[in-house]
Amino acid sequence: MPKAIAVHPYFKMERQVTATEQVMIFHERTICLYELEIVTGYRVFALHDVYDMSYRRMGQEEGILYLHTKQGVYPYNVKSDPKFFIEAFMQLTKKPYEAE
Repeated sequence: MPKAIAVHPYFKMERQVTATEQVMIFHERTICLYELEIVTGYRVFALHDVYDMSYRRMGQEEGILYLHTKQGVYPYNVKSDPKFFIEAFMQLTKKPYEAE
């Protein structure tokens, strides 16, 4: 597989409920930007199918990275600002990046 242009960690929350308790499990994953595609834990997006990316901070450090694609908008929970990942995408696709 080719070398990733940019990589950013994200996490998926899973809630497990038993008869006595509720437990939140965090799964650490990465989103990788390649020359022709973006790869997440369970999805692969062709780069030409990704129209835009945006980020919304929630709290002090965490936020949501949104991939705006031909199939819809996909949210990814992140613990740090994905500014460099978004900038790499914008540079690769020659789109201007507008930070909030």
